[in-house]
Amino acid sequence: DDPRAAKLYEQAGCRVEDDGKLVKIPERVIDAAFKTCPSDFTIYGREPKNDVSIGKGEVHFATMTGRYIRDLTTGERRQVTRQDAIDGARMADALENVHGLYKSVMWVYDEPKIINSQILVGEMMKNTTKGMTWVYNTGAPNEIPDLVKIWQIAAGGEEELRKKPHVLGHVIVNPPRVVDVNYTDWMIGFCDAGIPITVYSATMAGATGPATLAGTLAVGNAEVLSALALVQLAFPGAPVYYAAAQTAMDLRTGAYTGGGPEDVLFGMASGELADHYRVPLSMGAFATGAHVPDWRAGLENGLAALAACVGRADMLLGMGLLAGSRIWSYEQLLLDAEILGLVRGICLGIPVDDESLAIEVIRGVGPGGDFLSEPHTRRHMRERWSPALIDRRPPAPDGTPRVDARERAHARALELLATAPGAPLDPALAAELVRIAETAGEPDR
Repeated sequence: DDPRAAKLYEQAGCRVEDDGKLVKIPERVIDAAFKTCPSDFTIYGREPKNDVSIGKGEVHFATMTGRYIRDLTTGERRQVTRQDAIDGARMADALENVHGLYKSVMWVYDEPKIINSQILVGEMMKNTTKGMTWVYNTGAPNEIPDLVKIWQIAAGGEEELRKKPHVLGHVIVNPPRVVDVNYTDWMIGFCDAGIPITVYSATMAGATGPATLAGTLAVGNAEVLSALALVQLAFPGAPVYYAAAQTAMDLRTGAYTGGGPEDVLFGMASGELADHYRVPLSMGAFATGAHVPDWRAGLENGLAALAACVGRADMLLGMGLLAGSRIWSYEQLLLDAEILGLVRGICLGIPVDDESLAIEVIRGVGPGGDFLSEPHTRRHMRERWSPALIDRRPPAPDGTPRVDARERAHARALELLATAPGAPLDPALAAELVRIAETAGEPDR
């Protein structure tokens, strides 16, 4: 839908038909794009401890957007407010297993749409020192330059943002096979500022893709490669994620629900493709269709997260979401963080060397002994996974069950919202964020 994009493709030797609306991309253009596409890069935090290395074999996790929120006090679904954006960022900042914020909420309904993005970025920046990713486009005239300016100020200048980007842009291909002009605007604005980009497909088998899994995977792969090539044609060497969240249509309703076996298979297949192309992989792995943090949510998110980690994903998105990415839940965010601790423990595998085999320690303890007091045990005991919410103690003497993980997540969420410190900004930057948000809707600004 963007003549600038069509021209870039045409100049690279692609065939452009249908008055510039249809582009046929030869294999050599895709091959050339992979030659300039970096295989690794870094998303920086405001504090070095929150830097995230992408494409180095590490798996990282981020929150994701939600149109609604499950109120922590009433349990009811309601629209998101500005305070929720603040609370979501503060809670994510406090959690060890959250490495980045993927737009803490989708929308703040108590603020004008035209300044939503500026407000959200400001609140996220004031309440976390972790890097963030950005996806939503309101179409407001000043949105992209405002966001870029905010990020440049926070980084210490235009060149500093290029050297140490602390934000990740997000370009979505509308399935099947449409690159929307709004997202080419984002691509150009963000890449021009040195911000890494995710190119993303969410093809749905039976609706926007074929009913067969291989067919949907082929469509989604073509969508990602076309956008990745476009980024490299416009900005050779720009850091790019391969990103995919293919799913299957619910056969009874036609809706997107999330959490089926197809999602797990698509995730693992996307890992194979990204590994083949030697580009980093970002994917949604927490898209449970459950409406509350229940058994189903744990089952679906646990399987998806494990498959994504085994499939060598670099960044998993969606922590805290319910109802197929529609509803944000503080309890689910904490439960997903617990899942990730367990999954990361599995994916670390079993290191084998002289120290870990502990042959001499085993000989020293002898048959019938125990290892509790051994120095070797003290050296390695904290390598073992220890849950934050799951209560592993035996039942109480009278048989009363222990408090379940969801109840503990609820209590912990309330505690974090009352005590998490946030990440105060320099007063001059904070004042500039307020000024930008207040004037964002002025067309002649």
